[in-house]
Amino acid sequence: MIILELKAYGKPIQYQAIDEAIRTVKFIRNSCLRLWIDNKGTGKYDLSKYSQILAKEFPFANELNSTARQAAAERAWSSISRFFENCKKKVPGKKGFPRFQKHCRSVEYKQSGWKLSPDKKSITFSDKKGIGRLKLKGTWDLWRFDKKQIKRVRIVKRADGYYVQFCVSVNIKEELEPSRTTIGLDVGLKDFYTDSDGHSEPNPRFYRKGEKRLKFYQRRVSRKKKGSSNRKKAVNRLGRHHLKVSRQRKEHAKRLARCVIRSNDLVAYEDLRVKNLVKNHCLAKSINDAGWYQFRKWLEHFGQKFGRVTVAVNPAYTSQNCSECGEIVKKSLSTRTHVCECGCELDRDHNAAINILKRALGTVGHTGTWIHYPNASGESTSTLSGSGLIEQVGSLNEESPRL
Repeated sequence: MIILELKAYGKPIQYQAIDEAIRTVKFIRNSCLRLWIDNKGTGKYDLSKYSQILAKEFPFANELNSTARQAAAERAWSSISRFFENCKKKVPGKKGFPRFQKHCRSVEYKQSGWKLSPDKKSITFSDKKGIGRLKLKGTWDLWRFDKKQIKRVRIVKRADGYYVQFCVSVNIKEELEPSRTTIGLDVGLKDFYTDSDGHSEPNPRFYRKGEKRLKFYQRRVSRKKKGSSNRKKAVNRLGRHHLKVSRQRKEHAKRLARCVIRSNDLVAYEDLRVKNLVKNHCLAKSINDAGWYQFRKWLEHFGQKFGRVTVAVNPAYTSQNCSECGEIVKKSLSTRTHVCECGCELDRDHNAAINILKRALGTVGHTGTWIHYPNASGESTSTLSGSGLIEQVGSLNEESPRL
């Protein structure tokens, strides 16, 4: 499945209709959540049926397409099921009890309620909300895909306008020639990452660079009167600048991840819990600005797409252990050079990247079925009667001492 996103253009009355559809989705989702809270044992299909009841009771809910109402009920159930999964897995801390949604930014249709034009440059929504025909503009070519491959269509509202997303069912896997190289990555704040070969990628720090402008727009918002149209305009300008920073961070992570995956057969990285790391208030802003979670997400995505191996290893002591002798060399965060008694002197992140790669190669083992019993070549010793030995002892000479 891939998501194609195109910018949507229409008239102001059409944008108002989209906003009304989004508010209806929020109403159905929150109503389904209230039903689940008040009635113990409510399931997924009960919420879907309840969306039909809401359409009969409220005329504005009936104006929305039936598949969009079902999708709104599915949103409520997804938050409920995620809460149950966290409880079963005994996730530490808060389990994410479903909350009523205050802000909603999208409305989703399934395979009805919309129609693409023959040239695939516009889309028409046929429900009673009055959205109508929207022009589409973007770099993706929809004509390559058949309409049957498009499983869902979503209208998303952002600070810089409205977008239409198409969820297309297509095989995205590509075959690449083996590169015969492996790499370990250690992400950091000084450099975005340092690999096991010693190469480091600079940290762009998009938020830090745009922070001065963000503060300027934030001050303009605070000076405006609450509820006024000028305040709404100022909030929109602030949101557009935040959107620009987030897009820069996303594109940077995507391009780096794609380049790393295509260049290596195996990529190893730390299994970091970013949610716990940002509890350090001194480093929280810098960690969020780096975007480690987003980089790992794209690494795993491109790993599946191109058939490469991605391994997340335990990050414990990767910076403290010596990559040559294995001895623990304790160092603070301010110490940027690893110096060991064995003579190893490396950059701290380079040493950690080598340890990450070694751990990853140690975890990648035999995953198929054995062609024979592992100890078949060994000769069993005889067991004396009454010796109390239950199992035969296999020979230890499995490998030739000359090799």
